[in-house]
Amino acid sequence: MPPTGFLRRALVAGATATLVFTGAGGAAAAPAHPAAAAAPAATAHTAPSPYGTHSPYAQLRPLAALSAERLATGDLVAAAKWGTGSPIDDPAREQMVLDSAAEQARQWGADPEATVRIFRDQIEANKVVQRGLFRKWQADPSQAPAERPDLGKVREKINRLNGELVRAVAASPRARSAPYCGPVLTGAAVLVRQERHLDALHTVALARALRSVCGAG
Repeated sequence: MPPTGFLRRALVAGATATLVFTGAGGAAAAPAHPAAAAAPAATAHTAPSPYGTHSPYAQLRPLAALSAERLATGDLVAAAKWGTGSPIDDPAREQMVLDSAAEQARQWGADPEATVRIFRDQIEANKVVQRGLFRKWQADPSQAPAERPDLGKVREKINRLNGELVRAVAASPRARSAPYCGPVLTGAAVLVRQERHLDALHTVALARALRSVCGAG
């Protein structure tokens, strides 16, 4: 498992290089490919990798990109809850997400326990965003959202992203368990941060979301 602090520092610093390994058992260092850096943010997780679909980078990048996309829903959830008295922590909803992730993992041939660990981090990262926005809006009410999104529709989007994340987990067991997972994942996350122009809050949350990706079965 890569140290969360290292991943966070790399993201905040805006590092531009990643270690890319190719071939079975082989390793080579290479700079981030410009085609990857130029991929549109909205389709970052579906953009073809310049390193081949079976490379560690190609397996880990979708996890970073989908995590960032899922974090964006935290803004919508926060706006939906703001001013309603609804708590950020929602144990019942969180357990439903974890149970669904475990079931989908079994269907896709992924390790349910590893998948649940990753999803716990996804949930906590989403709450990092919500808490950060609540603090911001409390300090300056003029920045609070003027409209309240439909939480039900937001959760439909989250459910769709959850399914994509489970499939990305199922497609990446070798890369996630490899010793080079940390630097490759960090490089992918740095590029995703740049593509999506993440601010400090969402950058820290992205590091939190990816904490259990490496070392997972």
